[in-house]
Amino acid sequence: MRCCLVALAALAGLAGVADAIYLPGAVAEQFQQGAEVPLMVNSLTSTVTQMSLRNYDLPFCRPATITDAAENLGMHLQGELIQNSPYRLNMNVNRTCQLLCDPITLTEAQADDLSLKVEQLYTQHWIVDNLPAAALSIDKVEYSQLGFPIGAIAPDGSTVIYNHARIVLSVHQDPSFEGFRVVGFEVEPVTVAQTWEKDPTSEEGELKLTNCPLETGYLASDAAPMYVAGPMSRKKVDLAFSYDTFFVQSDVRWASRWDIYLSMGSSSMDSVHWFNILTSSIIAVFLTSMVGLIMWRAIHRDISRYNRVATDEEKAEDREESGWKLVHTDVFRPPSTAPLAFAVMTGVGAQVSFMAIVTIIFSALGFLNPANRGSLVIAAIVIFCLLGFVAGYASARNHKLFDGKLWQRTTLLSAFAFPGFVGGVLLVMNSISWAGNSTNAVPFGSLVAVIALWLCISVPLTFLGAYYGFKAEKLPLPTRVGTYPRVIPAQPWFLSPAFTMLVGGILPFGTIFIELFFILTSIWLDRYYYVFGFLLLVALLLAITCAEIAIVFVYFQLCAEDYRWWWRSWLVPGASAIYVALYSAFYCATRLQIAGFAPMMLYIGYTLLASVSFFLVTGCIGYLATFTFVWRIYDAVKVD
Repeated sequence: MRCCLVALAALAGLAGVADAIYLPGAVAEQFQQGAEVPLMVNSLTSTVTQMSLRNYDLPFCRPATITDAAENLGMHLQGELIQNSPYRLNMNVNRTCQLLCDPITLTEAQADDLSLKVEQLYTQHWIVDNLPAAALSIDKVEYSQLGFPIGAIAPDGSTVIYNHARIVLSVHQDPSFEGFRVVGFEVEPVTVAQTWEKDPTSEEGELKLTNCPLETGYLASDAAPMYVAGPMSRKKVDLAFSYDTFFVQSDVRWASRWDIYLSMGSSSMDSVHWFNILTSSIIAVFLTSMVGLIMWRAIHRDISRYNRVATDEEKAEDREESGWKLVHTDVFRPPSTAPLAFAVMTGVGAQVSFMAIVTIIFSALGFLNPANRGSLVIAAIVIFCLLGFVAGYASARNHKLFDGKLWQRTTLLSAFAFPGFVGGVLLVMNSISWAGNSTNAVPFGSLVAVIALWLCISVPLTFLGAYYGFKAEKLPLPTRVGTYPRVIPAQPWFLSPAFTMLVGGILPFGTIFIELFFILTSIWLDRYYYVFGFLLLVALLLAITCAEIAIVFVYFQLCAEDYRWWWRSWLVPGASAIYVALYSAFYCATRLQIAGFAPMMLYIGYTLLASVSFFLVTGCIGYLATFTFVWRIYDAVKVD
């Protein structure tokens, strides 16, 4: 317990400074006065459809040649597609009333499609020097969201398009380097019905805006809206796009430029995270106290009584005694139900658990930050593949513990079962995204790369781990297993599997449900999640809770002379995955505006993967802790 408290204290310190740790994903770039500052566009996203689209799928101004930026595997898997744009930005050169391209005459189908995309809350995402564009909150004090909407629905039901962008770049200058560094990127979208004419000073007959004040550019408070659909729209819609560019000096240093993005919308949420940590710690302390009470009052007393030389009266009482010692010849009897599946799930659960904790630690230390686009996904995949040895070894040791002989089947299932399940679900979701022409559809080359990582790294390591697991000696057990299984007496209702899962699963879920809310918000509402210090604390508390709740229920079960504890140690903490799935459904119904078959299938698919993974992690922790507990108490007691 003292070690746990020390670890919690250390992690609490890490959680407090996690946001201040920033390991940049690239070398800072300096721009000289007047140098071109490229503006890139990323995929369009929607919190309604959850189907990302290419920026140029909509009738926006295009560059002469569309070029895709170099992307890594993680970016492809996240559905990002970064491309160049026709916007012209030059360092410290302010411009207003810039017409982006010749007006676009929308067809009726284009206008209807654009109106539909506005209703579906599609958002544009721009990038300058690897910084994402952000919109200011209403009070213009802090950033409120990543990107900005493509339009809005007016009170009368008409659709307006944000066709003018007020671009504000914050730049930092310091004597330690030459030039300027971009430290902030803000976009204020404006809807405006422009008017234009030919520019008499242009030899190429370019157009210029006639109703745009050159001093300020278009202001949202003064501009007449640009309608593309609804009662206020014209039959023929000529859509023009324009922009202003402003550069402002900032004291923010380049290494701290992501801070405002990482705290977006969560400046007052630290207290919520700490409240979650406090309540989870109370649960963990309560369970630790209960386990300590069991170990001291019950087990220590029982072991002392069992180990001393009994009197004649005590021998007479022992004939009628009941308790966990009576099942000593059956407690290590292999599970009668699916022992092979149990062994495989233990191996895969250990692999997923180690993958999760290593990824969280690297993220908490700042190695996997948003500046390294796609790094979190790549790291998780690579770490999972490298931990194939753990899956094979743990599966083999447990299968051998159960006196199993199916080493080939155990190894194959450890290597292929869980990745095959994940791959099958992702393939279905990828097909849905492909049918919807979404950038969420993973390119064929990226699929091949993931499969190659699995086949060339994970599978061989799993086989290697299984080889050493089967080669190792069988784990010695403190008691022998009897020839015939003991008859199990009738069990009280509160020890039924359903009740123990119902009660046991809610405590681990209570440890993580607040953090789960922030994670779901990050995934489905386009927010950055970067409080991995808090997440690391919660993960430790979750592990403690799963271990101790499993130990408590298994002890009560053994006291009732029911030795079938193997699956119970899995299912009691693993049942928290059911609560995760139910909460995800509740979150979808109350927080999201998902509409349509395809988006709902995507949500269900990802929820299924998350719930199954959570079941494997919590169940594995519960089993390993319970096995250690059971082994130690029966090793300490003297058996005739």
